[in-house]
Amino acid sequence: LLGQILDQWFESEPLKATLATDAVIGAMASPHTPGSGYVLLHHVMGELEGRQGAWGYVAGGMGALSQAIAHAATAQGAHIFAEKAVGHVLLGRDGRAQGVVLQDGTEVRSKLVLSNASPQITFLELTPQEQLPNDFVQRIRQIDTRSPVTKINVAVDQLPSFLAAPNARDGQPLPHHQCSIHLNCEGTHLLHQAFTEATHGHPSSRPMIELCIPSALDPGLAPRGCHVVSLFTQYTPSALAGRRPWDEQARNAYADMVFDCIESYAPGFKASVIGRDILTPPDLERIFGLPGGNIFHGGMSLDQLYFARPAPSYSGYRSPIPGLYLCGSGAHPGGGVMGAAGRNAAQVALGDFRRL
Repeated sequence: LLGQILDQWFESEPLKATLATDAVIGAMASPHTPGSGYVLLHHVMGELEGRQGAWGYVAGGMGALSQAIAHAATAQGAHIFAEKAVGHVLLGRDGRAQGVVLQDGTEVRSKLVLSNASPQITFLELTPQEQLPNDFVQRIRQIDTRSPVTKINVAVDQLPSFLAAPNARDGQPLPHHQCSIHLNCEGTHLLHQAFTEATHGHPSSRPMIELCIPSALDPGLAPRGCHVVSLFTQYTPSALAGRRPWDEQARNAYADMVFDCIESYAPGFKASVIGRDILTPPDLERIFGLPGGNIFHGGMSLDQLYFARPAPSYSGYRSPIPGLYLCGSGAHPGGGVMGAAGRNAAQVALGDFRRL
């Protein structure tokens, strides 16, 4: 249990609760859920520019990372087709992957196919079911994809000023504006309470909020004097109690509750908002293909990690279809902006390609 680990090392309840947020980020779990300690480890492993466990912003926004990867690929001769949805994986008579068929009917032939989509989309939607073992299909169907995350992107016309550390008169960003700001994290009991509400189908009445202001470090993201604020919030259930839909009314009611919480820490925040984009778990699934809205393509619980990700006997990036590989967050070692699953899958695919 994460709570036990934190109790061993720390005394301050606000510090423990703030650290605990990284153990439940993207997970329908509380700090008291068995196995939650691993998710914290996952978030602090690795390094950034020699600093162990450090995280960073991508200059130009997260899309700039995708662009950097794309430019590196095209420089090596790759051809990238954006906005071209895949209909299904093309199989030969011998059952091997031979490319993909786009939804417009275009066939793209290749000796290998690597899928960065989730295991559910890859194997349940894009692969002919009769070509897959029944036990494998059942395992993919059983992956826990519950997600508590609602992401809210906000545009503001002034820098938030927090009661705990008011802004300077010149309105310039202070050190805390350039970090991850955790709200409603005064105690781990608050996180557990928020989790419990969501398990009963109700958005948390006091949500866990991780607030970042990337424009404080990268001014080009917003006009002069304005800022973009990224709110990573939980817990919100994928399915609301009473089968209520996540319609505009429900979205806005939850966002208003989040903004009320921020207002209590930073008076004037609500008045500074000039635009917001609310992405609930169903929105994240519909727009980005995240099963259940899960940012990791599936829970990072101990029963869905290591040799069991995405399924026992298939953690090595190969699939039951020869020539078809899984290289996204649903593969080992899981989610996070680190590229480990893609790099590992590429190494395996290259080794197989040399033998074709």
